[in-house]
Amino acid sequence: MISPEKILAQYWGFSQFRTPQKEIITAVLEEKDVITLLPTGGGKSLCFQIPGLVKEGTCLVISPLIALMQDQVENLKKLHIKAVTIPSGTSPDEIITLFDTIKFGNVKFLYISPERLQSPLIQQKLTEVNLNLVAIDEAHCISEWGYDFRPSYRNIKILKNLNARVPFIALTATANKRVLKDIEENLELKSPKIFRKSFSRKNLAYQVFKIEDKLQRLLQIFTKTKTPAIVYVNSRKKTEEIANFLNANGFRSGFYHAGLSKINKQISFDNWMTEKTPIMVATNAFGMGIDKPNVGLVIHYNLPFSLENYVQETGRAGRNNKKSFAALFYNEHDILMFKEQLQKSLPTILEIKEIHKKLYQYFRIANGEIAETSFDFNILEFSKKYNFSVLKTDAVLKIISNYGIIEITDNYNKKSTLKFITHHSAILKFGEKNKSLSNFISVLLRTYGGLFDNEIKIDEFFIAKKAGITSKKVIENLEILQELEFLEYIPVQAAASLLFLVPREDDKTINRFAKNIQQFLYQKNKKAADLLRFIKNDALCRSIQLLSYFDEHTAEKCGICDVCLLERKSIKENLSEKIIALLKVEKMLTSKEISDSLHSNEKDILIHLRNLLALDKIFLNHQNKFQNK
Repeated sequence: MISPEKILAQYWGFSQFRTPQKEIITAVLEEKDVITLLPTGGGKSLCFQIPGLVKEGTCLVISPLIALMQDQVENLKKLHIKAVTIPSGTSPDEIITLFDTIKFGNVKFLYISPERLQSPLIQQKLTEVNLNLVAIDEAHCISEWGYDFRPSYRNIKILKNLNARVPFIALTATANKRVLKDIEENLELKSPKIFRKSFSRKNLAYQVFKIEDKLQRLLQIFTKTKTPAIVYVNSRKKTEEIANFLNANGFRSGFYHAGLSKINKQISFDNWMTEKTPIMVATNAFGMGIDKPNVGLVIHYNLPFSLENYVQETGRAGRNNKKSFAALFYNEHDILMFKEQLQKSLPTILEIKEIHKKLYQYFRIANGEIAETSFDFNILEFSKKYNFSVLKTDAVLKIISNYGIIEITDNYNKKSTLKFITHHSAILKFGEKNKSLSNFISVLLRTYGGLFDNEIKIDEFFIAKKAGITSKKVIENLEILQELEFLEYIPVQAAASLLFLVPREDDKTINRFAKNIQQFLYQKNKKAADLLRFIKNDALCRSIQLLSYFDEHTAEKCGICDVCLLERKSIKENLSEKIIALLKVEKMLTSKEISDSLHSNEKDILIHLRNLLALDKIFLNHQNKFQNK
């Protein structure tokens, strides 16, 4: 058996493991069930990838995000390690062929989602594979007390019946004791070895600033700080706007969000990694696969979604153990908008029941009936028809999808793409001569920026609303402009493909899950309240607050967060006042006598004495003693 150290050096080029990677890998190789809690940047993936390579057979990795799975599979392939995932829309015949490749092609890693695992065909095919390990990534999703609960995670334990002898390793970056207990019980782990690494980051200064002019503060920070940085914002539009603002002020910046094409994402990422553009302005889509040790600054321009998100995102700074900064900007308007957004995006049970019921009505499905085919679905059209908030509808679709009531394909979040391939002046001149398309062209140019530079994702229904025409007419106009070679238009096949998994029973269906859904909604509200409490609490060290949140209650003050720095400043100011008050009583004293009287370090006293001399508040007399002026 090849040693873990040799695998580490051969594929990743490292000479030694980080603490506690070696201990975790050893426990896995000893066939023990393991729970691993490592903060962001702690190297969780190696804890299952190396045992998967050491042992004969295939490692099954269960992960909640398609993009994360694809990212890891691509990274393994770059290292010449055979890894596959099962793409959405894969037919049964294709699944059978894929499993033959796994069995006979020495595939070392199979990545699937927990929802995929529910397929009887996939369960049956997994019994034919020589599984050497089951790795459950983002394992906090198994707990209703976790910040991103996924009910489908509760069914992962079926693998214990299918492959009873295969060890499990559950991995997460953010979990408290309650969540860890849930992971152990729900996965039916046998006396698992639990590895926890402290969330303490002694080199990371958490600083929260209540400010109105955020852009000006960015300029101030980047004038002083030349280190690679990430600025997190809450919308795709802001990534580009703020990056352009920084570039206009002489700071080399790029932007990144989920709506960029694959090639533009890669260009933006590479420019940041090579420090051609050392500042990255991004949504939280920018996070997977980041391993840049010298990031010295992470700024949250807008509020993060939760403390778990905050810790994960700030954890991308200071991985080289040098002093780094995590700055969070906020003002009262931000807090108001955060609360409003939460209210708009969290449905009540009644709203869930109503939207769920209307879905069946929308597709004319009768009570007791189950539709055997999937339907094309457009969330904007559906929401408009029944006067629902799009945000609420989106949240409800995710919730009922999580509970196995519907299945909605990836196209749900995919968009058609558009790019002008002619000069700006040419399309405007064409619009002037063709009045029937003039308004339509103007709407396109006003609605989407960058159409002449990049492929931009568009929504035909949204354009239709803005132009006052039907979505069918939008498509016709785009096809005309494409035939005339003014633009490239790639329509998505359908806004979404929606499949009903249970017969229509309206409220009865939701009632079966109502208690769990209520718990999920309660947790979302609680986590929002926890975040706001952290932001507003300027009386307790930020590091202590964060560590207490993750059940680490023995932390000491960090000394470098905004709260600690303000406290130190206050202490210093009080010390100067105490010196002046003491000299009023004692008239004249040496620095040693002052430090003894005030029970303070003489070095600190000397600093304050020099400051008071400079301010002309005291003087040194001919006896080398200090007196008030």
